[in-house]
Amino acid sequence: QVQLVESGGGLVQAGGSLRLSCAASGRTFSTLAMGWFRQAPGKEREFVTRINRGGSNTYYDDSVKGRFTISRDNTKNTVYLQMNSLKPEDTAVYYCAAATLYSAAYYNPRVYEYWGQGTQVTVSS
Repeated sequence: QVQLVESGGGLVQAGGSLRLSCAASGRTFSTLAMGWFRQAPGKEREFVTRINRGGSNTYYDDSVKGRFTISRDNTKNTVYLQMNSLKPEDTAVYYCAAATLYSAAYYNPRVYEYWGQGTQVTVSS
C-alpha cells in the first residue's frame, strides 16, 4: 500500500507562484510513476502532469505547459509541482497520484492506483 501526502497549497494572486510537494511511503519510490491532477468545483478531475520513475520523462497538459514543472527526488521519496504564472483558472484541489504499472494513457486517472488527499490551490484575480 502506498500513502501519498500533499502539501504546499494556498492562496496566491494571479501571476504568483506556488510549489506543491507530495511525500510517498509504503513502497520503493523509484518504482512509481507519479502524476498531478486537479479538480475544480463542478468539474471532472483533469490531468496536469506526469513524471516517469527515473525522472527523465515528463508530460504536461497544454494548459500548464511552460508554466508548471514537475520534478522528483527519489532520495526523499517526494515529487514536486512548481507552479509559476498562476491564473485564476488554475484554482482547484490538486491531487498527487502514483502508478505502479506503465501505461501510455498517462493522462487517464484510472491508471493511477494511489491518490493523496488533495491540497487546495486558490488563485485570486
